[in-house]
Amino acid sequence: MRFLNHLFLAMLLITQSARGADRNPNIVLIFVDDLGYGDLACYGNTKNKTPNIDRLAAGGQRWTSFYASGSVCVPSRRGLMTGCHPGVMGRAKLVDARNELMPAMLKKQGYACAILGKWHLAGYPKDFTTSPMHPLECGFDYHYGTPGSNDVPAPPGRRQNRALFDECDKFTFQVPLIRGREQLELPTNQELLTRRYTEEAVKWIKQNKDKPFFLYLAHNMPHAPIFASKRFQGRSAGGRFGDVVEEIDWSVGEVMKALTQAGIKRQTLVIFTSDNGPWSMFGPHGGTAKPLRGEKGTSWEGGYRVPGIFHWPGRIKPGEVHGMAANLDLYATFAGITGASVPEKKQGFISKDLSGALFEGKTSPRTRWYFPGGSTAYRSGNYKIHTKTKIRSSNPDTRKREPVETHDPPLLFDLSKDIGEQNNIATNHPEIVSKLLTEMNAFKNGNSSR
Repeated sequence: MRFLNHLFLAMLLITQSARGADRNPNIVLIFVDDLGYGDLACYGNTKNKTPNIDRLAAGGQRWTSFYASGSVCVPSRRGLMTGCHPGVMGRAKLVDARNELMPAMLKKQGYACAILGKWHLAGYPKDFTTSPMHPLECGFDYHYGTPGSNDVPAPPGRRQNRALFDECDKFTFQVPLIRGREQLELPTNQELLTRRYTEEAVKWIKQNKDKPFFLYLAHNMPHAPIFASKRFQGRSAGGRFGDVVEEIDWSVGEVMKALTQAGIKRQTLVIFTSDNGPWSMFGPHGGTAKPLRGEKGTSWEGGYRVPGIFHWPGRIKPGEVHGMAANLDLYATFAGITGASVPEKKQGFISKDLSGALFEGKTSPRTRWYFPGGSTAYRSGNYKIHTKTKIRSSNPDTRKREPVETHDPPLLFDLSKDIGEQNNIATNHPEIVSKLLTEMNAFKNGNSSR
């Protein structure tokens, strides 16, 4: 009898193990705001200590040409959530495509979906809790965070400039903290945002460990104005900005610890990236994109190229990947992993499944990228042209838009030799400039094949 009991228990454990292996993986997407390419130790920063993120990168893949879908907040999130290039998707209203957004796609595959942090796909409606673009209307089962950036609205009669960021405190900006459809605080204490999101993430992971889940942890930080909790204030060699980055690193460590304690670390794909480049023009309130040129709001590499880290023990072989990819490629990648379908005929949909590169060591399917907006550029392979450039998005003191310089012929850079975009080689390679211009026009018209 005892033998039969042991046999039954062994068979039960084998069955449960098989079920665990067969089920779709959990997905944790950690999406931070305005973190630069050079703000993490694993990307070369010598002042900010980021041991948890470094460990995530060392145990997974660290991509060196990973792009945001836009050089500012909203376009980047539009690309991420739709798989569509924001410069090609036209004037499509997201409210009409709520059932095709990333969380809705995953929910159809049986996922529990939560967003903790910044949404910023609904603008700033008078009452966010009743907005048709509220996260709970777009596929998420649970929501806790802010409608958009932590610098909106500004105090009456003021603009979001360097002087205001220098003098503001944690309650200066009237940012609401909302759980579901209930406003909890107005204004919220910005020093507590990173800690609160992390505590919610840990709790949510524990509650949902027995089923596939999608956790979108979208930190408000380190978008200006920057704040860290008291435990992290004044401790980083990177100054106030470093304090904020190091608290985010702590948050990553807590999330990974929660996955381990729940026994689901090996069933979970974790991605860490940023929505766009750093707001360097605000000095100590912004980060760095070094060794890249430019910053948030520009078409230089520093505006778009961001950290991209993928971690899945037993599935992703650790290493450094130099192939090109973008955050909008996560849409097709998640669909491929979970068996979901993608809206391939939708205008602007260019998302590429990165599974081959992540799991099989194959070359990334993305070889081209279009940088739209006031400053405009296009990359194909190692070469990149700029038709319009600006040094930064606006003047940090007046917030007036910076002038745009048009280039005819376009500037040309070989990123494999000149990652800082300093040596314009257009004069010596007119045929490459012509080729990229033709490709860029095809891309803008929705005719890009890759």
